[in-house]
Amino acid sequence: QVQLVESGGGLVQAGGSLRLSCTASGRALSTYALGWFRQAPGKEREFVAAIQWSGGRTYYADSVKGRFTISRDNAENTMTLQMNSLKPQDTAVYYCAAHRLHMGEYFPSLDPASWGQGTQVTVSS
Repeated sequence: QVQLVESGGGLVQAGGSLRLSCTASGRALSTYALGWFRQAPGKEREFVAAIQWSGGRTYYADSVKGRFTISRDNAENTMTLQMNSLKPQDTAVYYCAAHRLHMGEYFPSLDPASWGQGTQVTVSS
């Protein structure tokens, strides 16, 4: 089982930047992808970005491509989401998630093995 602890988030004006971090602990991280999902009030949780722990292959939602960058530090077991050019519609609770890979592929629609506790990101206009 993978345990996830998030940090970062907060309040920023539109056009600004924030960084979210997720520290993972557990065994066999190389068989997982770590990612971020978000849920705005009254909306369903949606996929944002993910990275395969082994190899570093990345995945992004169309809504954040070119603005958000996901990366990982294997030595620190930490995954980071750098969010630039933030928009009010990015406002949501952001959750870190660990998904087991299936045949080396990542499927964000499947239930994750673990969720983080969530961190609020608020972008004011």
